[in-house]
Amino acid sequence: MKTVIITGSNGGIGQALCEAFTKKNYYVIGVDLHKKSISSANTYLCIDLNKVCNDSNYRNQSILNLLSACGNKLDILINNAAIQVVAPIEKMSVEEWSNTININLSSIFILIKKLLPALESTNGSVINISSIHSKLTKADFSAYATSKAALIGLTKAFSVELGSKIKINAISPAAISTPMLESGFEGNIEARKKLDHYHPSGNIGSVEDVVSAALYLSNGSNFLNGSIINIDGGISSKLHDPT
Repeated sequence: MKTVIITGSNGGIGQALCEAFTKKNYYVIGVDLHKKSISSANTYLCIDLNKVCNDSNYRNQSILNLLSACGNKLDILINNAAIQVVAPIEKMSVEEWSNTININLSSIFILIKKLLPALESTNGSVINISSIHSKLTKADFSAYATSKAALIGLTKAFSVELGSKIKINAISPAAISTPMLESGFEGNIEARKKLDHYHPSGNIGSVEDVVSAALYLSNGSNFLNGSIINIDGGISSKLHDPT
């Protein structure tokens, strides 16, 4: 049985990824900050990825727990966990900035580095979940956009450095219909419709769109390496005239 580790497994996309890979007969190891799993993971580990970056003892124990859970053989690592702080620079704290970079970027470097032997043993695959904010962003998203842009850079750099050992690719979604996103439009149907119409496709994405891309990357050839799959309904190609 193949094994996959999915971080951020309790989120909307994370739950969908866990369910999809379970249906594909993977042994799914879910990782999230919360103490209880709400996903369909076979094994769940409560790990604080920010603490993984700052506490060496905690980091070493967390890695040991992950290696024990996968039996030192890992087919796929999906780096899905992320936080998003929306604030202007005047109001964003240094701690908020650091936490965002730690969770969205530095922890991914650590996981790949520490799990590399387990991934090498299966000629495995890393799938990083980035964002449209890696190349197109808005005011007050500086920490998030920076972390996601750097994640694309990390994906490309590691595809060159590790390409003979494992493959590493990324998925870059625009707006995705998750419970968190939808709750932000509660009571404002018109604003939600407007978000759909911003996209040339006439709708925002679904978690199934992200899942389909992840499944495709998990089954791709070794030559599919360093690729960034944009799931954005065409919005990254659309020029907006000033209003």
